[in-house]
Amino acid sequence: MSSTIATIALGLLAISHSIYAAGPPVVNLRSAANFTILAETEVTNVPPSAITGNIGLSPAAATYITGFSLVLDSSGTFSTSTQVTGKIYAASYASPTPSMLRTAISDMQSAYTDASSRTPPNFLNLGSGEIGGLTLTPGLYKWTTGVTVTSPLTFSGKSSDTWILQIAGTLTMASAQAMLLSGGANPKNIVWAVAADITLGTTSHFEGVILGKNGITVQTGASMNGRALAQTSVALQKATLVPPS
Repeated sequence: MSSTIATIALGLLAISHSIYAAGPPVVNLRSAANFTILAETEVTNVPPSAITGNIGLSPAAATYITGFSLVLDSSGTFSTSTQVTGKIYAASYASPTPSMLRTAISDMQSAYTDASSRTPPNFLNLGSGEIGGLTLTPGLYKWTTGVTVTSPLTFSGKSSDTWILQIAGTLTMASAQAMLLSGGANPKNIVWAVAADITLGTTSHFEGVILGKNGITVQTGASMNGRALAQTSVALQKATLVPPS
């Protein structure tokens, strides 16, 4: 009887959590969520960077992962690096790595399509594309141009709340600026679907999951609490990336 009561209680808790979460339905990254960095053409690095989590590259080969001083594992399926707390995978490594990466890349592309096509937006062209200094509550945001962040940006909401930010142009974060979380907001629920290039300025701090149609550049000393998932390249310069919990 006690186990039945516990099961019912957990079910009610899950329903309550779902009902009271604000914002759009969660974007499912599927197997792409196994990576802090995922790209298709190259991953470059100016050392030393500090990456927590896995790096994946496909369909490009391991020779297009540079700046990490890769050490190939005896299995031939992944490499390691003193700059990475995790594993580094490339399409040129031994089976089953190529198949695993094809699935992850497909899942990343599907997540981008999902996030970028959601309608209708709760906010359209907020701040005319300059969102520095604003506090963003949960919701679906859409910009038909590029977006810049030239002063601190705050996400305010519960840990279960969600944000999707659709950007038709570039996303540029100015140097030495930061994104802040308030009220328990969780960066895994902040999804940026960006159609053009993304640049995080020097010593800036970024929050959320980037689904980039083009390249992502994380400049010198910049940090990120999230994921950099790009359909072209990811370029790092003495950067720190940590996946959301």
